[in-house]
Amino acid sequence: MDETMELIQSAHAGDKEARDRLVADNMGLIWCVVRRFLGRGHEPEDLFQIGSIGLLKAIDKFDTSYDVRFSTYAVPMITGEIKRFLRDDGMIKISRSLKEMAARAGAEKERLGTSLGREPTLTELAASLQVEPMELAAAMESGAEVESLSKIIYHGDGNAICLIDKLEDMRQEDEGVLNRVVVAKLLEELPPQDARLITMRYYLDKTQTQVAQELGISQVQVSRMEKKILRTMRKKL
Repeated sequence: MDETMELIQSAHAGDKEARDRLVADNMGLIWCVVRRFLGRGHEPEDLFQIGSIGLLKAIDKFDTSYDVRFSTYAVPMITGEIKRFLRDDGMIKISRSLKEMAARAGAEKERLGTSLGREPTLTELAASLQVEPMELAAAMESGAEVESLSKIIYHGDGNAICLIDKLEDMRQEDEGVLNRVVVAKLLEELPPQDARLITMRYYLDKTQTQVAQELGISQVQVSRMEKKILRTMRKKL
């Protein structure tokens, strides 16, 4: 078990020093997320404080049995906390082009669904709109409502379940919690074949075997390439 996992376990057991150490060790991660939200009317230090709340929630909620790096788990938590703050303050701005594409996608999705008798895939929808799947995914993601992590999504047997509680139900894989919009931007910097592989795996939900068949390589090669590409993307993140 690495040092981060040991610190998290100690923090869960009530060790304040371990919790403070985790915050100190991950300050760079908070600033990395904060930089994506600069220029929206708030001081960087204010956004950092909000992001710190997300980091603390990630520390408290992280399950060491997950096969996922803590930093990968923490990024969406930090991002979500800042987005909620900006949303409540009316500061999140979506570009007009993304709004228009998201609106077109909604109408086309309904039309295709009626024609096909089922919900169209992202690839089918992108082809119909004559746009790239990654570009369409980013547009659809931008149009999604930003939810409060404290929003109650279920109330039964006297116990309320908040959105943040359901984060533990996310795919228990290192790559499953990557922010899709961030990934779309990172994909633009990858070689075409690498970008295609990641798109098929995480936007089109294809298995490694299916990807191998489309690329004309073995499943083992896909697995190795995928791990290498994701390592590169994490470093840039």
